[in-house]
Amino acid sequence: MAITVPKIKAMKGKEKISMITAYDYTSARIADEAGIDIILVGDSLAMVMQGKSSTIPVTVDEVIYHAKMVRQGVKNALIVVDMPFMSYQADYVEAVRNAGRILKETGCDAVKLEGGREFVPTINNIIAAGIPVMGHLGLTPQSINIFGSYKARGKEPEEAKKIKEDAKFLAEVGVFALVLESVPKQLAKEITESISIPTIGIGAGMHTDGQVLVYHDMLGLFDDFKPKFVKRYAHLKKDAIEGIKNYISEVKEGKFPTDEHSYD
Repeated sequence: MAITVPKIKAMKGKEKISMITAYDYTSARIADEAGIDIILVGDSLAMVMQGKSSTIPVTVDEVIYHAKMVRQGVKNALIVVDMPFMSYQADYVEAVRNAGRILKETGCDAVKLEGGREFVPTINNIIAAGIPVMGHLGLTPQSINIFGSYKARGKEPEEAKKIKEDAKFLAEVGVFALVLESVPKQLAKEITESISIPTIGIGAGMHTDGQVLVYHDMLGLFDDFKPKFVKRYAHLKKDAIEGIKNYISEVKEGKFPTDEHSYD
């Protein structure tokens, strides 16, 4: 049965939410068949698909391109698409237009954007246009040039206070779920207990209502760097290299193809 925004909201306090990124038909189909609740077409595609050093270069056209492929591979999971850097920050009219394009052209179910109270008017207008919004607080990668690093956020009392207050603002304006990235587990716990919508953690400990990881990180496909919060559930890069080496060897030695792989 297809998962909807209301179903995700109703899972809070009853069932943990599982979320993973995907950027193409094959990975989306694998995740969907495995039973994932939410698939995020993340702007992280800049790093794991394009080889960029941050998420900032991704464009609206690029997320639409990848989300279209993901849509083809999904039958049940809720599909959320990241709004790229500068697709919503300038003004709410442009933000609504870009969110509308993403929803209409990809067939996704919702969009996600980073930021707190400063984007409440923008989020309000996107939701008013009939587009569900997922929030994102803590480490917000699109602000990397301000932060200067990918270290955890909310360790200092003032910053923690702002994140908690921003979470309440976002919940009140109507976001249906909130990603908390790289924040102390106690802070994530306090936020989770203080708002009525589900929290989905990535590097936020065990007390959130759900978890999200990047597909290529958790399956061991991307190893340029490994954040503290990543757990490898498979080692597909190692398996892929070994398989390709075996293929090269059999081609060089004339062992492939055999009659089994040839037409008469």
